[in-house]
Amino acid sequence: MKSITSKILVSFLVISLLSCKRDLKSENVISSVNVVKYSKGFSIENYNGYSVVTVKNPWPKASKTYTYILKEKNGILPDSLKQNIIIPIPIKTIVATSTTHIPSLEMLGVTTTLVGFPHTDYISSDKVRSRIEAGKVKELGNNHDLNTEVLLDLQPDVIIGYGIDNQNPTLDNLQKSGLKVLLNGDWNEETPLGKAEWIKFFGALYAKQKQANEIFSKIEKDYLNTVKIAKNAKVKPTVLAGDMFEDRWYLPKGTSWGSILLKEANGNYLWKETSGTGSLSLSFETVYFKAKDADFWITSGQFSTLSEMTNSNPHYTKFKAFKNKNVYSFSGKKGKTGGILYYELAPNRPDIVLKDLVKILHPELLPSYTPFFFEKLK
Repeated sequence: MKSITSKILVSFLVISLLSCKRDLKSENVISSVNVVKYSKGFSIENYNGYSVVTVKNPWPKASKTYTYILKEKNGILPDSLKQNIIIPIPIKTIVATSTTHIPSLEMLGVTTTLVGFPHTDYISSDKVRSRIEAGKVKELGNNHDLNTEVLLDLQPDVIIGYGIDNQNPTLDNLQKSGLKVLLNGDWNEETPLGKAEWIKFFGALYAKQKQANEIFSKIEKDYLNTVKIAKNAKVKPTVLAGDMFEDRWYLPKGTSWGSILLKEANGNYLWKETSGTGSLSLSFETVYFKAKDADFWITSGQFSTLSEMTNSNPHYTKFKAFKNKNVYSFSGKKGKTGGILYYELAPNRPDIVLKDLVKILHPELLPSYTPFFFEKLK
């Protein structure tokens, strides 16, 4: 009887130990659902006590991905993740490097955590400008040659950087100095909602994912509702975009953010058939031949009046849209130091941009709406 009892106990212990091993092994298995819906450049996977943020496409044709572990106070990380950059959350201080990062901080109510920025004059946000004027946001110089001495003195929890290719020596050197650099690829997203969804990236850093999701859901809902409204338009006017810079005309490629917005607004953008997400560079003659009879002209932020345009290039007057005064620009809204608000806020608020464009192209569909970014040039 003793022998049988001993065997049962031994068997129970073996089963228990095997079970524990299986449990320990399962804790280290990485499997979760990505909470990012539209963006192609990053993902967020949430686990008990930590999140895994993967930045996949920080610049065109990027050859590697970047993994960041956002660890809660008592979170326990699997060994398989410990070789990555680990960020304790919520973060308390941040350095941003693009004005497109600023609206996410403002919408999340965390602008007081911003301690440094390159070329602070570019920032338009009134809240952040007040902090700059109070000396609470340090000037970091050139984006591609950040002031390492100031950054080492600040010791921010994270630096949100961006790159245009694989060569990022400044960011690499900052990491070697012990600072934590996270890449943000919002500018490389192809779709309006894809760009806007990067608020979830910042929400994760501040342990405010729920709030970030709610903010984005409202933007998404308003955007998609405006798309539905635009489909009721009875005509699809032709649209010219951009203008001359030096001796070339720059305008959006057919699958770019700006082109998609014009399409969603039910406009007939004349270069919609081209491929790519950047800008076309064309001669004046090429643009004039194709767009001289365009119904509307959405210019860049270079000009605030029609006279400024003619002073720059008298040939602008030859376009039908110019003759009919159907020329619109986003140059009117600027920060105290001249930064254009559109460049800062528009990528984060495609719902507003789309409403503006629908109002311009199909005013009857939004009779009580006043454009926020765009105004007709006089």
